[in-house]
Amino acid sequence: MVLNDTSTCQPDYDRKAELRAFDETKTGVKGLVDAGITEVPRIFHLPSPENLNSQQPELTLPTIDLQGIDEDPIRRKDVIVKMKDALESWGFFQLVNHGIPNNILEEMMKGVMDFYEQESEVKKQWYTRDMSGKTRVVYNSNFDLYAAPVTNWRDTFYCTMAPNPPQPHELPPPCRDILLEYSKQVMKLGVCLFELMSEGLGLDRNHLLDIGCADGLAVLGHYYPSCPQPELTIGTRDHTDNDFITILLQDHIGGLRVFYQDRWIDVPPIPGVLVVNAGDLLQASLSPSTLHPLSFSLSQTHIELHASISFYWSIIIYLMGQVILQRLLIVRNVRRIYRVTSVQ
Repeated sequence: MVLNDTSTCQPDYDRKAELRAFDETKTGVKGLVDAGITEVPRIFHLPSPENLNSQQPELTLPTIDLQGIDEDPIRRKDVIVKMKDALESWGFFQLVNHGIPNNILEEMMKGVMDFYEQESEVKKQWYTRDMSGKTRVVYNSNFDLYAAPVTNWRDTFYCTMAPNPPQPHELPPPCRDILLEYSKQVMKLGVCLFELMSEGLGLDRNHLLDIGCADGLAVLGHYYPSCPQPELTIGTRDHTDNDFITILLQDHIGGLRVFYQDRWIDVPPIPGVLVVNAGDLLQASLSPSTLHPLSFSLSQTHIELHASISFYWSIIIYLMGQVILQRLLIVRNVRRIYRVTSVQ
């Protein structure tokens, strides 16, 4: 979901032709940088980049510490209250002591970087715009390349990890083993978060799990090449996530911003820290008074190369076609403001 339509009209600019030419290279944004460009092509230009400037005063995303939640009932209740407050006020929070070792996080980030830094001819075998599921790994630049008003300065690979995990041979060698291992650990963490959220709503611990919130899991590995004119473009446009929750791992460069109290707030990367946000499906599942109504985020461009890894929990991932989300949550006697949702 995009906040603003940033399309522009230039009579001498055939955007569709330039998009097609860019796509047909099958080398993405990294291919442009490898070719030595010194100016950002027009397809990536933001009409009003100044609107994305962060504003004072500085604010910090809430931090949730999961240490001791399974041993100390009082500690668990305190964490549940803090998480609920963070979701109500921000829709985002940072996560520490989440149980995933730092070396695993570092190896996962290295695996993503190694995938993109392969030779172009090797990567091209993964390049596709076919999202039908025929290919387990989908690599391209901007999944909505031909529909979006502005092209992100970013390349991405996508893979569904649950409910039917890929076989090792279906994954790119540079990130094959670590992607399978990291996915297992992230899934375990996601189950823990859904349990805490359920308890925070005064429901049975397994409620969000029972309605399928953790059943579908996908990974997106984003690669943001160094940009010669970062003031002209954006790594990821302002958007919300069409899922239940997202867990994001930033590298040491970062670039994430979240929209809070009518302004953009920087989220500096911290080693070992994950960022969690509530997606559209979780928002639609709950009372409007329970969660922050809009969880917008974006990623800035930098002169320096950087990357990020997102895991999404979404029923859309594995139930395509005519699917009715009939078991979406009704919190006690509070009436939903959204109709039952169909997924096409």
